[in-house]
Amino acid sequence: MLYRTSLYPADPFALMRRLSQDLDSAFGAPRAFPALNVWQNEEAAAITAELPGVEPADIDIQVKDNVLTLSGERKLPDLPEGATWHRRERAFGRFTRAIRLPFRVDPEKVEARFADGVLRIAVGRPDEDKPRRIEIKAA
Repeated sequence: MLYRTSLYPADPFALMRRLSQDLDSAFGAPRAFPALNVWQNEEAAAITAELPGVEPADIDIQVKDNVLTLSGERKLPDLPEGATWHRRERAFGRFTRAIRLPFRVDPEKVEARFADGVLRIAVGRPDEDKPRRIEIKAA
C-alpha cells in the first residue's frame, strides 16, 4: 500500500499525539497548565506559557542542565461576602511543568518577560555547544 507523504508529518509520533489530544478533548480530560509553546534554532530555544491570572511574583523559573522547570501558583480570587460559585472552570492552585530542552542551557543566557498573561522565556545555548561551520581548505 502506498502512502501519500504529504498526509504524514516528518514527526512520526505527531499523528499519535493528535489522536491522544482529540480523545482527551472528547472525554473532558484536563489539559496541562500552563499551556506551552516551545521552538528552537541553532542559537536558542524560546518558551511561551499562558498564565492568565498569575502574578509574576508567583512564578518560579529554574534551569538545570537541559531541563527548564516552571512552577508557581494561580490564587483563588476573593469572592464578595455572601457570594457562591455558580460555575468554576478555571483551575487554581500550584502548578509545575518541566520541559526537556534539546541542548544544555547556559544559565547566564536565560531571560524571561511577562506581559498580558503570557510568559516568554529565551534560553541560550552555550557557545561551545553551538554547531560550527567547518571550512574546507583547498588541497
